[in-house]
Amino acid sequence: MNKRQTYVLSLFIGGALLALPALAQAGGTIKGKVTFSGKVPPPKEFAFKKFPNPDFCKQNPNKSPDGEIRLLKEVELGPGNGLKNAIVAVRDITDKKWMSQFQKGKKPAQKVIAKLCEFLPYTGVAVSKGYFYVENQDADPNDPKSKEGVLHNPHAFDVLGARSATEFNIGLAKKGDSLLKKVKLKMSRKGGVMRLQCDQHEFMQGWYLPVTNPYFVKVNDDGSFELKDVPAGKHKILAWHPVAGKLEKTVDVKDGATVEVNFEIK
Repeated sequence: MNKRQTYVLSLFIGGALLALPALAQAGGTIKGKVTFSGKVPPPKEFAFKKFPNPDFCKQNPNKSPDGEIRLLKEVELGPGNGLKNAIVAVRDITDKKWMSQFQKGKKPAQKVIAKLCEFLPYTGVAVSKGYFYVENQDADPNDPKSKEGVLHNPHAFDVLGARSATEFNIGLAKKGDSLLKKVKLKMSRKGGVMRLQCDQHEFMQGWYLPVTNPYFVKVNDDGSFELKDVPAGKHKILAWHPVAGKLEKTVDVKDGATVEVNFEIK
């Protein structure tokens, strides 16, 4: 073997050895499905005429057949009783480096838009002491008073049971107006969550689960989910829905392997 071949072989072996620790720390995959077997509550009803901009808000598809009532479907099921809008998250890992990007760099952990008098997404995540973003995308060209924007007033609460505390309460008057606010979420350590509601349009609501690591996912419409690159070890996994309920299980994750866990919320 000549010197050049020896050099190339050394580089290959050295590179392979350097790659070994990375492969060992690759983690595993958690997959499964979240279903709901309880009684689905009827949608909440709000008469459009009782709120500002009724004609514009009637463009939202979630309404009664006659178009006069806004329907807030808090619990929706997909194929096989899959629980739509559920969030699945690893609960026993606190990744301070990951959290810091939302706490110090003014990068929002969650982006929410107000569109057709609805907060989207209905469920998501938040980071305690991190930034949260809301943008108004509504304007009504048929209404001189709302041509530049339909006024929305995002009001965020830190919620634990019957207790709640305001995190921010800011009006967004024009289309394109946005807010970027840090939320403290002091009650998140005890299981509290973040709730968002428009003070102008009560039917505009959203819910956001505080997380402390990047191992979370919103389920597909059929309730299925997949969490990749979860560190090896035993972990507490939470399936959460703001109205249907929540369920926690412990799973044992192996490097390079896939473990299945299913949640039936009743």
